[in-house]
Amino acid sequence: MVYVTGDIHGDVSRLSADALKFMKIHDTLIICGDFGFIWDDSKNEDKILRNLGKRKYNICFIDGTHENFRLLNKFPAEDWNGGKARNICGNLYHLMRGQIYTIEGMKVFTMGGGESPEAELRFEDIDSERLEIPTQEELLSAVNRLEKAHYDIDIIVTHEPPSKTREFLLMQKAEDFRVSALNAFFDELAVQCKYKKWYFGSMHMDKHISNNQAAVFRNILNAKTGLKV
Repeated sequence: MVYVTGDIHGDVSRLSADALKFMKIHDTLIICGDFGFIWDDSKNEDKILRNLGKRKYNICFIDGTHENFRLLNKFPAEDWNGGKARNICGNLYHLMRGQIYTIEGMKVFTMGGGESPEAELRFEDIDSERLEIPTQEELLSAVNRLEKAHYDIDIIVTHEPPSKTREFLLMQKAEDFRVSALNAFFDELAVQCKYKKWYFGSMHMDKHISNNQAAVFRNILNAKTGLKV
């Protein structure tokens, strides 16, 4: 089975063995960004990562906006289920931007990242780099992969939602809402792609928007059905 949940932000209780006791060997849990356990490169952090990697099931995450990208990007990319992923440790993986994976027969498209206005306050030594924002190259590479897949995807997992969905959730008027390149990309993706489910985590809420879009935070959902575990 494949499951999805929202931002973890380094809360180890969310991934405890008891919290995930329903998961079986070879199952996969996908976290919709802001994983938070690759942050300070400490011994305690390394212990947590190794513990997660020893699980009998896969724990996977896309990047959000609150990540230490300098540390995360040091992990080399390797082939995993038809796409490129960073193997953090054992069965713990970072699912990279614009990749398409085949997991239990389902095509899963992932696109982490987003815009975080406080990024420069967190990492002052990063200079002007905004590593949380997907680059034009990453977006174009994603389009190329989607075209090869004929835009036929089962599950879309992103950190940010399409702008129209975000606007609806925030109850803002269109003229008050700033649309980024990533928002525009997701709006086009929603139109062009034949998808069954789309999950995103940045809104920090558990809410089904429609039959095929859901904001997920603390709940754990069956990725295929959208039902809460």
